[in-house]
Amino acid sequence: MRLFIALDIPQDVRERISAYVECIRSRCPDARWARVDGLHVTLKFIGEIQDARVPEVSKALAGIKARPFDVKFDNVGFFPSPKSPRVFWIGVHAGEELPRLAEAVSEALAAIGIPREDKSYSPHLTLARAGSRGNLKALTSSVEGEAFGRMTAQEFFLYRSQLGRGGSKYTKLERFGLSER
Repeated sequence: MRLFIALDIPQDVRERISAYVECIRSRCPDARWARVDGLHVTLKFIGEIQDARVPEVSKALAGIKARPFDVKFDNVGFFPSPKSPRVFWIGVHAGEELPRLAEAVSEALAAIGIPREDKSYSPHLTLARAGSRGNLKALTSSVEGEAFGRMTAQEFFLYRSQLGRGGSKYTKLERFGLSER
């Protein structure tokens, strides 16, 4: 089973992102555009694990203690850079709380033998990838900073990702609440 851990984003933020994408999609028709309904803030990508390990993963995640925190979705950018754009993204900002939660998830999973990430945590929502024929250069000079909304993160989820035609299908397997305690 292919798994990841993520924050869900609220419907009003999705609607603003969807309207934005509809306005700019035609500038890069050959890019691989993400489905807005599948957007999420990844905390940790696990990848393929045996189905029998899912309860162990759930138990490790259930032990995480973190408080709710505010998250802001704004600005757009490119990886690795605007001069060589391969990925077009929306910024995700939450102070230190979001990286702390991602680190807590990583630590909890490392304790059960799931490797830590090699790269530093850089929260974002991927809107498009250049792909083999796609080119994101047309966006680099025509997009500006945008505000897409805010939310209070009060929970995170264990997701299953099933690869298929037309993109991956994501299913929430379990919810883990954040509390003031």
